[in-house]
Amino acid sequence: MSKETLWTKSFINIWVSNFFLFLTFYFLMVSLPVYAINELHGKQSSAGLITTMFLLTAIVIRPFAGKLMQKYGKKTLLVLSLAIFFLVALFYFLPESVGSLLIVRAFHGIGFGMATTATGTIVADIIPNSRRGEGMGYYSMSMNLAMVAGPFLGLMAINSWGADTLFLLAVIFAVFAILTGLFIKLPKNTVPASEAPAEKTPSKFGGILEPSAIPISIVAALFGIVYSSILSFVSVYADGKGLQSVSGYFFVVYAIIMLIGRPFAGRWFDRYGANVIVYPCILLFAIGMLTLSNVNTAFFFLFAAALIGLGYGTLFPSFQTIAIQKAAPEKRGLATATFLSLFDSGIGIGSFIVGFVGDMIGFGSLYFYSTFYILLALVVYYFLHGKAAKQGNLMSNLSKAG
Repeated sequence: MSKETLWTKSFINIWVSNFFLFLTFYFLMVSLPVYAINELHGKQSSAGLITTMFLLTAIVIRPFAGKLMQKYGKKTLLVLSLAIFFLVALFYFLPESVGSLLIVRAFHGIGFGMATTATGTIVADIIPNSRRGEGMGYYSMSMNLAMVAGPFLGLMAINSWGADTLFLLAVIFAVFAILTGLFIKLPKNTVPASEAPAEKTPSKFGGILEPSAIPISIVAALFGIVYSSILSFVSVYADGKGLQSVSGYFFVVYAIIMLIGRPFAGRWFDRYGANVIVYPCILLFAIGMLTLSNVNTAFFFLFAAALIGLGYGTLFPSFQTIAIQKAAPEKRGLATATFLSLFDSGIGIGSFIVGFVGDMIGFGSLYFYSTFYILLALVVYYFLHGKAAKQGNLMSNLSKAG
């Protein structure tokens, strides 16, 4: 029996659209603080709010985006959100103060939060059920590749080409996101929002969160707190260790190893279930953080990047797949919004906390203690999902045997 097709035109288009969304995010995340300090003469503390404001509005809008998607349709929300994302990008040329830049960032975050909710939901409809884990793994690669290319291009643009070129590139990226998004076609068997079955019981959480997605989203947020320490401070840590020459290669190695392991992890997820992937990857993540906590050479610094890329780089798409699978088809939009909102909350909270903790005990100690935190989070995963998943797999195997 031949496999169902994964790399359809719609899957490729949504992959590319999502890539440019996240490319713009990372591109501006690293460059706008530099622009705010050097060009707008802002303080470091206020420049730090530029990313916080963007993520805050994205987090707030996502649950409402999931609800709007149920009412008006997925493609409608996708086109609207991509249009907002593009139009707001044009306004980056105007601010003359950090305060006005924060306003632009707030509106840009709204477009980003809505768009990523729509793409994350639509891709779940496009991917064949038999290849859900594999497909979500490939889809998440669009975000991970953007995480590597975005900071590199952003710093090059602001340092070598100037602010006008920086903003022009942001607009161009947004154009590519909307152009590819327009060509996405939903499967014919997708349930239209207007025909989705009505809820017979009052919805929990005001209808803006999907209850079935909350447990695994909490787990993802817990791991996101640790990952935020990598995103925000691994280059600072490398500089302190005298490894400035290789600090820029951390996410390159992370991405390469993640890309190599992703196809196998996705297929094993589909064949054997989540636990077979999640438990080993949590342990790899913990070992990677332990290795990172005491590096003194470039080899071990990059080796830690490889372990973290294989471990955490596989966990994120696995958790997102679980969140989507546990929701009813008409609730996938809400499940995606719930997952991304709680995950981004973990990243936001982590970025705030680890800065203070790192100043007090040093980033080496912070990464060391993160190892034990990750192992505690493994226990949380077991009780919130792993135990039930194990029982579900056992029942499935018994039914097949019968």
